[in-house]
Amino acid sequence: NHTQPTFILLGITDTPWAQAPLFGLFLLIYVVTLVGNIGLMVSVWLAPSLHTPMYFFLTHLSLADVCYSTVISPKMLTDLLFGNKTISWAGCLTQFHLFALFATAECHLLAAMAYDRHVAICHPLSYVTAVSPRACWHLVAWSYLVASLSALVYTGCTFGGSFCGPHRVDHFFCDAGPVLRLACSDTRSAEVAIFALAAANGLGTSAVILLSYGRILHAVLGMRSVPSRARAFHTCASHLVSVSVFYGSLFFMYLQPASRHGSRDKVASVFYTVVSPMLNPFIYSLRNKEVKAALGKCRRR
Repeated sequence: NHTQPTFILLGITDTPWAQAPLFGLFLLIYVVTLVGNIGLMVSVWLAPSLHTPMYFFLTHLSLADVCYSTVISPKMLTDLLFGNKTISWAGCLTQFHLFALFATAECHLLAAMAYDRHVAICHPLSYVTAVSPRACWHLVAWSYLVASLSALVYTGCTFGGSFCGPHRVDHFFCDAGPVLRLACSDTRSAEVAIFALAAANGLGTSAVILLSYGRILHAVLGMRSVPSRARAFHTCASHLVSVSVFYGSLFFMYLQPASRHGSRDKVASVFYTVVSPMLNPFIYSLRNKEVKAALGKCRRR
């Protein structure tokens, strides 16, 4: 009665011929994710010209991307390559807890970045005081604090019951929904708590992002310079595409009734666990001239 179960991750697909192509694809994406995000962090640390609030938030966003991508991708790759899809109860709990922590932190970091851009464009005269180094550290600390507390609640609700049936998790990592479907005890209260907290984190941060970019677009429309307006529109559009991919897949997974979950959940999960961490460094910074110059200096060094 005191032994913990061993779970079996069914993975993305059980088709034998698809295992090798998927392994190659996800390995490439994971390598690009690590190179892009770690390269961005190193460039910001080494280049004094990038020691600004925007790039300070970007380094923490890249750190969150690397962390929760590393929590998911290596296990998924080994399952595709070797077919050993078992994971211990402690390993499953740890994987979900770390994923919930860094994914929630990313939501709040994206909101902090949107606030930073809003102040820089709409209130440039008060930017130095509103987004001071101390304020930046407070926003990052708040992001990690809320994420840590939320992850504890998510993990407690997901793994607080008993598991006595077939321990086959119909997913490629230990997520709340697939794990809760294996519980023997009543999970309605746990599902309500997870839904409420996910809604508070997701809808709260997305509201900050939408309001900030709405004010930014209003300010951009008032610009007289056509090239400046086009450049600002292009930047805002690319940022909103990245945010839409991340939040859209998260909302699809966590803000719908449990009865509506199905095979499409795996596809949606791939977007916010694998694709979004790879795209973020390219969308947010690696196209900027300042970052390209810093990368050139690092390469020469």
